[in-house]
Amino acid sequence: MDNIRELISKKDIENEVNKLGEIISKDYAGKDLIVIGVLKGAFIFLADLVRAISLPCQIDFMQAQSYSGVKSTGIVNITKDIEIDVTEKDVIVVEDILDTGRTLYAICETLMAKQAKSVKVCAFLDKPSRRVVDIQADYYCVQIPDNFVVGYGLDYDEQYRNIPYIGQVIQD
Repeated sequence: MDNIRELISKKDIENEVNKLGEIISKDYAGKDLIVIGVLKGAFIFLADLVRAISLPCQIDFMQAQSYSGVKSTGIVNITKDIEIDVTEKDVIVVEDILDTGRTLYAICETLMAKQAKSVKVCAFLDKPSRRVVDIQADYYCVQIPDNFVVGYGLDYDEQYRNIPYIGQVIQD
């Protein structure tokens, strides 16, 4: 692994997540909210986010895979589906990073096919320069340039998820 340079501090992460939790709490007041985390990368963000949301909500997880190392394969495989019935419910899909958009597009299409009332995307990081499908984050904490990052749930071949900050991978 090459060097990792801190890009977003632990304190900045905490501040951004708390602000986003307040916004979501206002937007979903009085609604039947289901929060679906995309495994494995979103698990830390999801845990912090739902603690920052002041509303009752149900939580479930989906898992999809489209990366090998630092490269997107371009093929999305949903490897774990939800167990909660989302029919006529408001759903927020929580992801670590919205990059090419392929994974979130496939997940959102799957949830809409299950007749969710609404499906919104919430990403900790938004990287719009890499988008290859027509999807946008309805909610995000930080927009970043096209750098490969790790930490706060994001990985490099299943490593570095436990770093408490977002770090940019500096490759030689």
